[in-house]
Amino acid sequence: MEILRPSLINISGRVYRRNTIKEDQYEEGEEDNSYMGPPASEQFDEEEEFCDSHSIEQNDKGFSCAIDVPSVLYKYIIGRKGETRRRLEADTKTDIGIPKQGVEGQIVITGSQKAAVSSAVTRVELLVQSFRKKQPFTHFLSFALNHPQVQDGFLRFKEEVLEQCSQDHGVDGSIFQNPAKLHLTVGTLALLNDLEVTQACKQLQHCQDFIKTITEGKPLPLEVTGIEYMNDDPAMVDVLYAKVQVKDGSDKLQAIVERLVDHFVSSGLMVREWDRVKLHGTVLNTLFRKDASAEAAGGRQNMKEREAFDARNILKSFGSYHFGEFDLNAVQISQRYSTDCTGFYTSAGLLNFS
Repeated sequence: MEILRPSLINISGRVYRRNTIKEDQYEEGEEDNSYMGPPASEQFDEEEEFCDSHSIEQNDKGFSCAIDVPSVLYKYIIGRKGETRRRLEADTKTDIGIPKQGVEGQIVITGSQKAAVSSAVTRVELLVQSFRKKQPFTHFLSFALNHPQVQDGFLRFKEEVLEQCSQDHGVDGSIFQNPAKLHLTVGTLALLNDLEVTQACKQLQHCQDFIKTITEGKPLPLEVTGIEYMNDDPAMVDVLYAKVQVKDGSDKLQAIVERLVDHFVSSGLMVREWDRVKLHGTVLNTLFRKDASAEAAGGRQNMKEREAFDARNILKSFGSYHFGEFDLNAVQISQRYSTDCTGFYTSAGLLNFS
């Protein structure tokens, strides 16, 4: 970790710095399938103990606060044989009520002092956010590129590449994208229950004003032309991308993407991966060779299992290939590992430009 650029955690608009001294291994409990909790050396630098992002209510027994936590994360708060919860309760002098595993509900924290409840809420939230980052993404913000003209262009591209370059190392039909699922990835989301999916859909609707300001309430004419790769050696490529740009040469698409990412990062639903989003539409990916489901944005697999391909002849012959043009009129929240009636990813939420 860089001392001058520590890892940050965004909780309901408040940013905390996390100082990680060492990595500890976690072991699952034998019976309760839970965890020991966060590494003892993982420290959180809290600017304030008081948590104002949740409503703390006073009652006959003191104070209480209910917070929404996806059930898949309960085990990290409970800890192996309940050790993490007991430690939190002892440190903050509170009681932490957690629903049964697999049952969606609220975690209720109670205590005799408001400050103690606030401290416990903050520590639970930090714990949740820390382990949330380790969850695989379930959805992704995307622009569909599967317009019929682009699909036709992609199928011609695939046919010609296989005709001319199938003798090149690693090039075969299995590593080409499914034409019905051609897309641009804006960013990935780990939405761990229905409530979080609903929250993400609401956040997407909140983006309507700035998107319509940029697009002037009209679809965005795009062209898909050219291919590129992101690693250093064109003879050892894992992913080949199609270039996508606005037909008038403006940066409207990039502006929309950056504002979308900024908004979702601020909401706490997305983690920023890059300072500037790299727009790309995957056309070949060696992950597809092993795992067809990896065609979702950012699908991950052990790098040692991937067999790179030699893209030099493809780049030479098809570097400026024209896949097609279309009018982009929506951004959507796509569900990973899904297929709708059109062959594209199932949409959990959609926002039209016009």
